[in-house]
Amino acid sequence: MSDNSSNNEYWSANMRIIKICLVIWALVSFGFGILLRPLLSGISVGGSDLGFWFAQQGSILVFLALIFFYAWWMNRLDQKYGVDEE
Repeated sequence: MSDNSSNNEYWSANMRIIKICLVIWALVSFGFGILLRPLLSGISVGGSDLGFWFAQQGSILVFLALIFFYAWWMNRLDQKYGVDEE
């Protein structure tokens, strides 16, 4: 495999992971917190409805989980393409 082809595959996989993370984050923060809030209002979490919880707490927690997922996945991707630090 040529070096240029390997670089293109690496960056293609990297961009795919970024797009997936951004879609999940947008769905949780904008979708669940704003657009789907009326549908989630009947479910109670911590004394308030689920839509409000996603707008105030859930989107932040999902964002933190996505950061750890992205770091873990990129470490695996770096090892696969031989660009890891070790």
